[in-house]
Amino acid sequence: MAERSPSLEIRQLLAATIGLVAFLGLTGYALDQAFIQTATDNLRERLKGYASAYYAGGEISRKLEFQPPYVPPDPRFSQPDSGLYAAAVGPKVSWSSSSTLGRRLPLVSDLAVGQTRMDGPLTLVDRGEPNEHVYRFAMSVVWEDGSGKNRREVPFVFNVLESTDVLDRQVGVFRRALWRYLGAAGVLLLIMQIVAVRWSLQPLRRIQRELQRVQRGGAERLTGAHPRELAPLAESINAFVVSEREHLERYRNTLSDLAHSLKTPLAVLRTALDDDRGARALREEVRAQVQRMNEIVSYQLSRGASTGHRLFAAPLEIHSRAEGIVTSLEKVYAAKGVLCEFDLDPAARFHGDAGDLMELLGNLLENAFKWARTRVLLTTRNEAARADRRPGLWLIVEDNGPGIPADRVEHLLQRGVRGDERVQGHGIGLSIVQNIVRAYHGELVVDASEELGGARFSVHFPPGL
Repeated sequence: MAERSPSLEIRQLLAATIGLVAFLGLTGYALDQAFIQTATDNLRERLKGYASAYYAGGEISRKLEFQPPYVPPDPRFSQPDSGLYAAAVGPKVSWSSSSTLGRRLPLVSDLAVGQTRMDGPLTLVDRGEPNEHVYRFAMSVVWEDGSGKNRREVPFVFNVLESTDVLDRQVGVFRRALWRYLGAAGVLLLIMQIVAVRWSLQPLRRIQRELQRVQRGGAERLTGAHPRELAPLAESINAFVVSEREHLERYRNTLSDLAHSLKTPLAVLRTALDDDRGARALREEVRAQVQRMNEIVSYQLSRGASTGHRLFAAPLEIHSRAEGIVTSLEKVYAAKGVLCEFDLDPAARFHGDAGDLMELLGNLLENAFKWARTRVLLTTRNEAARADRRPGLWLIVEDNGPGIPADRVEHLLQRGVRGDERVQGHGIGLSIVQNIVRAYHGELVVDASEELGGARFSVHFPPGL
């Protein structure tokens, strides 16, 4: 048993979920990295602000000792183990904030004047044990005091360090909020996607339900309006259903008519067998009834020859088939000297069964040869259609015979009727033509030929699926 393929709904939801997860994941990663970069830049500016505040508010004593401002830029500089540290290091300067008590700071002392540096994370050592990581900002400055000969320049590097816990907490808070909101957005979008998929697939479900009703016999065709993309599918299914029913109905009628027609000769044979006839009389009766049954079978086979409209039939070229039929007919009617002329459109094609095309051409051309005096004209024309439909076809047969009066056309198209009882035939050729044309939803028009003066048989197959 073949494995069932996943439904269209599952396929679309799976694809949408994968795309949604990938999109939200990439979006979250991009926002996370952008926030970290922004937070790091803010940290650098904040540490730089602390260093600048110390430099602007501090002084260098005569003993070359750095005197910080009375109020530090942040109270944490005065609190031991606060996570915020400051230090000034130079050839003649060495100072650190109260918060560095017991800490061994990784300080920078070799920067060129005017340079700054941002590092981290770095490890701090407390009582010989590394237990904290910090970011470090270093700024090289020169302290200038006095003027002239008393002017002093004291270069040193100002270091400000802050624990990574501060930045990590900011990033943690942002990430929790980010993924919480992205998760909520993902759930909401997934629900919307499920609703959208189910809504968009609703027409397919409706077609599926209608097909099931057709299969169970609850409906004869698909009904209702369908979206533009599904309308050709619905039309094709309806045409296919109608075509199959027409085929079935035609086969049933043909078999029923054949059985009904054979009842009489079989009854005659049964009666002849029951009678006390001589062998010669019985043989003659059997021969006559067998001949009659042969004619009945031939007639019913001709009637069932039209296989009818096929939805996905390949286009058939007409010229070569018409040429073969005309060659045979010209030999049969060689005594009359009838010639057939062609006016064929190279693009013209018959969309259907090859047997139907041969029956159609054969009966129309034979009828024209039978009644023509000297000339028969076969014309085909292609009828353009929309891009999503196959083209139509005009097939016209004309002769220069006596023609058919307008009031006799309908009568002559009936089965078994001949235009002239003196002319050999069974009177079913034009009826077969009419049955084929109807099976392909076409139209047969019989009128007078303007060019040849005789009868003109025009068959039109409209553009279709």
